Amino acid sequence: MDTIIESRTLQIKLADGTRIRGEVNLNRGNGYDRLSDLVGDYHENFLTVFNAAFQQEDETTPPSYHTILINKSHILFAIPEDDMA
Repeated sequence: MDTIIESRTLQIKLADGTRIRGEVNLNRGNGYDRLSDLVGDYHENFLTVFNAAFQQEDETTPPSYHTILINKSHILFAIPEDDMA
């Protein structure tokens, strides 16, 4: 069985001020198909972000990673890219 990934690009700000831009898989099943469901679900302590880049103000080229795991308790906010002006 093939797994279908429904990715959504977002920007995350962590408690220490770090900003991360990357993609998450919204195709989670069981009615969890919104970004708020994925970030707010504390049954899983970590958020998996792929094609991720850290955005530090003092860096011209942010480091990028194929996959990172973010402890949800450190997330201040997450914004879908299509909602950013």
